[in-house]
Amino acid sequence: MKKLLILAALAAASFGQPALAQTASANPTVVVQHGDLDLKTERGARTLDRRIWRAAVEVCGTASDFDIAGKNDIRECRRETRLLAAAQADAMIASVARGEPIRVSSIAK
Repeated sequence: MKKLLILAALAAASFGQPALAQTASANPTVVVQHGDLDLKTERGARTLDRRIWRAAVEVCGTASDFDIAGKNDIRECRRETRLLAAAQADAMIASVARGEPIRVSSIAK
């Protein structure tokens, strides 16, 4: 099971290859860019939410279809990661601070 940490980052980064749950680094991170979005609109907020979901999928990795416990851990990691990142995004949307990317990180327990 993984605990998650969402950090704001000043530097931009691109999406890399998804990590496998068994070989994931201790702190996989993906930066979610949003400078191109108008966060004042519903469309911009939905687009940011989709980007956060894709980042959560990437940082939490995958598990074999035969690894039920691993699948459950991945599912919980994604849910928790998304909730934490969404809280940060909501704060960004509320203040309309568009210049700083959102960094999504996962820290193994």
